[in-house]
Amino acid sequence: MPWILLFPLLPLFAQAATVAAPAVEARNWLLIDMQSGLTLTEKDADQRAEPASLTKLMTSFLVHQAIKEGRLKLGQEINVSENAWRAEGSRMFLPLNQPAKVSDLLLGMIVQSGNDATIALAEAVAGSEAAFAIQMNAAARKLGMKNSHFVNATGLPAPEHYTTARDLALLTQALIRTFPDDYKHYAVKEFTHNRIRQSNRNRLLWLDPHADGVKTGHTDSAGYCLIASMQRDGRRLLSVVMGAQSDAARARESLKLLNWGYQSFENVKLYAAQQPVKTLRVWRGSDNEVHAGFFGDLFVTVPRGQGGKVSARISYKAPLLAPVAMGQRIGSLHVSADGTSLVDYPLVALGAVPTAGVMKRGLDSMLLMFE
Repeated sequence: MPWILLFPLLPLFAQAATVAAPAVEARNWLLIDMQSGLTLTEKDADQRAEPASLTKLMTSFLVHQAIKEGRLKLGQEINVSENAWRAEGSRMFLPLNQPAKVSDLLLGMIVQSGNDATIALAEAVAGSEAAFAIQMNAAARKLGMKNSHFVNATGLPAPEHYTTARDLALLTQALIRTFPDDYKHYAVKEFTHNRIRQSNRNRLLWLDPHADGVKTGHTDSAGYCLIASMQRDGRRLLSVVMGAQSDAARARESLKLLNWGYQSFENVKLYAAQQPVKTLRVWRGSDNEVHAGFFGDLFVTVPRGQGGKVSARISYKAPLLAPVAMGQRIGSLHVSADGTSLVDYPLVALGAVPTAGVMKRGLDSMLLMFE
């Protein structure tokens, strides 16, 4: 059945010509406005790359999930295995066969980037690091990370261990939104365990008071990587920089991207959460109508100060037949500026419409013949 364009909405907001992005000294990068979900700039964001310790964000995601589900507890003590104790690379310096609290291991992984803490947590969740990697790949598929594959929990180099800047952005957004109370750990500047104090390698935590995460990574082959996020004036931006030449460069280039995003763009609210954007006719249902809209506030990102020319229109498949489930996609909101398409948002049913009884279904079927 054809898509029917219902009506153009009144002009809302504007986007001017594309804002020139800064030159970034890295192999891959991406900048996203989390409030609107729009990408502001990118380079080779879908190119496979070695994630190094950015991998630990997936490990952290699964550990937080295990804690949320009660399979692991923050105060729980677990023994450090020889496999964890012998971990290469950055370490928390855990003593062999001695207990460590899950809460300490989390900070050791997030703040100190300790591979020993990471492996210990992976073993606590799945029994072994290999079994944990299976869970990592399952979670990646569920999150829509289409170009990622993990073979370990730490990010140590391996031929089949890879991801992309875009996939890492998806993962980080899911981490921030799913575990908002735990996200505060990523802003911790230093952590001391067994009298050994180590600083967070994310320089942005010292350079900008709005920065509150997220994770660094480095190997000789991956280069210097940083996923950074900050919140200013209610807007959260997220940058992914991979393959920079130095620790200083990854911080500098990330801050350059974030500052450009805040200075060059602003967000405008299109619709409030649960606000009916359009009421659609439903056939063969217990109700004749259903409200279409969004469960969360809908924002669009536009160049700063450029208001007045953005418009939106709705499309949906007709006829809309019951049953209609709450949250079911029943149309699209097409946002454009000066005739140039910006983004399509899925319109969902804000309520449910069950199938009607036999008599009403029959009546609607007859009426449809004349529509």
